Formats: sequence, C-alpha cells, structure tokens
Amino acid sequence: MKKAIASILFRIFGWTAKVELNEDMKHSVMIAAPHTSNWDFPIALLAFWKMGVPVRYFIKDYYTSGILGWFFRWTGAIGVNRSKEKNHLTNFAIEQLKSNKEMVVLVTPEGSRKKADKWRTGFYRIATAANVPITLAYADYPDKIIGVREVYHPTGDFEKDMEYIQNAYTDYRGKFHENFNHKIY
Repeated sequence: MKKAIASILFRIFGWTAKVELNEDMKHSVMIAAPHTSNWDFPIALLAFWKMGVPVRYFIKDYYTSGILGWFFRWTGAIGVNRSKEKNHLTNFAIEQLKSNKEMVVLVTPEGSRKKADKWRTGFYRIATAANVPITLAYADYPDKIIGVREVYHPTGDFEKDMEYIQNAYTDYRGKFHENFNHKIY
C-alpha cells in the first residue's frame, strides 16, 4: 500500500526516485542531505516507500504517543524522550541496529533545516559501532530527483571517510540551497 501511495504522489508532483536496493542498504545508517526544507521529510518518506527501503527515524516521543502517534509509527518513527536519551541516543541507535538485522536508521547530519556550521558526526559513530555501512541518500530539488548515491563502508579512518562523504554531496542542491553546508568538520 505504501509503495502504491508513493508512486501515485511522485507521479503527481513530478519527482523521480533513483536507487537500486541492495542487501547492504537494508541494514545501514542512511544519511540524507541536503536537508533545507520541511518538504524534505515527506518527499524522502515517499521515496523510501517507493523503493521498498525499511527506513526508521527518531522523533520526539510526543509525536509517537499523541493523537497521531499511530501515523508516525506507521511511517517508521521511533519515539525518543530527548531529555532522557539526549546523551544516549547514539547508543540507543546502535542497539537498535544490532538487534534488528533489517533496519535502516535515517539521520539528517546537518541536524537542522537552518544553515549549520558543520555536520554532526553521530551517524559515523553509530555506523562504525554497529558495524553497518552508511547509505548516502540525496535530494536534488532543481531536477526533482531523490535517490541513493551509494552504500559506503567506513574504513575506520575518520578523516578519510568524512572527506569522502563530504565530497559526495557537492553536486546536490536543496530546496533552499543557501542553507546547505556539506562541510563535516
């Protein structure tokens, strides 16, 4: 049902999803960039449904327990109490990936739709500690293409890996491109 909904809405709004689903992607940390608009979430969610990617994402538990909680959980949300989990969210994500062998944890490394000075690197710590690859997902608004560039296996060399990931995002433009900073450090 999700795939059908996504296909219809993508056709209506003129977006294209480009990805070849592979086994490595089904158990990974997926980073999505650029993240410059509230529209990024519904477009990405539809793309994941269309591609059959079992994506999960963290959201304030307020959204998963309120009157629309069922909807957010249906979309893949995992509610977290940020006041309790703030220092442990990385560990929580690692444990989720270790205990679920077919799970994609979606992270927006910019952390905000506003311009960030640099990316947060928790996605890298999660991937290396859980021993899973990093799926490099993107949205390119001028061409209305959303997809997966590749599944990257971290080498363990933080500097080398971050430079590679940073360079992978230089050609993509967000809805409000002036808010995109692909600098990781």
